[in-house]
Amino acid sequence: MADIDTLLADTDELLNSRYPGERDVRQPVHTVYVPGHLSTPALPREWGEQALECVEANGGMVQLAERVIVASRKETLAPDSQTMPNLHQVAREAEMLAEAVTRKLSTEPIEDLRLDFEDGFGNRGDDTEDGCVRQAARNAVAGLDEPGASAFFGIRFKCMEADTRARGLRTLDLFLAEVIAAHGSLPKQLVLTLPKVSTVDQVEAMVIACRALEAQHSLAEGSITFEVQVETPQLILGADGSVPLAPVLDAGAGRITSLHYGTYDYSASMGVAAAYQAMDHPVADFAKNQMMLAVAGTGVHLSDGSTNIMPLGEPEEVQRAWTLHSGLVRRHLKRGIYQGWDMHPHQLPTRFLATFRFYRESAERAATRLRNYVFQEDSAVLDEPATAKALARYLGRGLSCGAHTEAFVTDRTKMSVQTLNRIAATGAAE
Repeated sequence: MADIDTLLADTDELLNSRYPGERDVRQPVHTVYVPGHLSTPALPREWGEQALECVEANGGMVQLAERVIVASRKETLAPDSQTMPNLHQVAREAEMLAEAVTRKLSTEPIEDLRLDFEDGFGNRGDDTEDGCVRQAARNAVAGLDEPGASAFFGIRFKCMEADTRARGLRTLDLFLAEVIAAHGSLPKQLVLTLPKVSTVDQVEAMVIACRALEAQHSLAEGSITFEVQVETPQLILGADGSVPLAPVLDAGAGRITSLHYGTYDYSASMGVAAAYQAMDHPVADFAKNQMMLAVAGTGVHLSDGSTNIMPLGEPEEVQRAWTLHSGLVRRHLKRGIYQGWDMHPHQLPTRFLATFRFYRESAERAATRLRNYVFQEDSAVLDEPATAKALARYLGRGLSCGAHTEAFVTDRTKMSVQTLNRIAATGAAE
């Protein structure tokens, strides 16, 4: 044992420090990007109202819910199946789903709001950007007290490349200073996004900036965290043939909270023609599979990107865009990516319809399997701790976004939310 313990000491340390498992932190189902100069304190509520108005003008929420449900049910059938969905069941499920999503759009229409001072803002000159950044910071803090406030907010500033580095860091500096001044402290909801990362060194540079800002504002070491956008091929395959994603996480020194896939920058860098740049293109799947491997077991979250097909124009165009969007949302959820980007208020209905449907469709079976596992009841499925963790996480994610109520989860599982969270973290009920 002494020899074995000595041999495996480094392995033990690696597993404990590098792969601690899921963080006990809510992951939003989406990040909404809005140009920084268009921010207002009431922006989330305004987006929710616009989303509901668009749905009402295009057939209503129940009809849209039916389309999402039927599409997802057909997806699970064999290609040659002649089985048709039970229309009565679909209608009842659609009513319940529509009610839940309407409530979501009225109470928390945006879970994570990102004010964009990179591509969504462009180069407007230093004086203009300085003023917009300061105003955006004040709006963001004021928005924390607004009805329907986002659970998370922050900015995307310009990247660490030579041409934009100084401007990006200045924006970051101004925004943080204004937010801290307006809020009185560093808000726990704050999220910072570092875009277009190409090398490990750029992440190390961000860590230097974070430490300097912490010292400037008398913040504790590690207070400032950030997420990394993966939108260059160089982060998937380095010049030396290595995969830099894993070293990037180490270079973040525990500050990296999430990796986000950048659909269009990455696709363009790979030479994909504009007409075929999409979240479901093979080059996108390859990159996201690498990202999933890099973050597995680390507690770092993962997010898909966006689609640029907006639900705008004639009714037929709106419906086609909704069908595309809901299908893409469901696709990344099925693949184990639980967050994506939305770029327009009209995308919110299908974001939540597809997400809530995903968490509701298997909730009864998941709750039964988890209950059988915890209470050691006879079951046709023999589950193990790893599966129990996955079942608990599935139910927990549905609860945190509003797809389920706490009463539903506790009634079906016969256990408290605290127990559910413990199983999600450890696989053990006690």
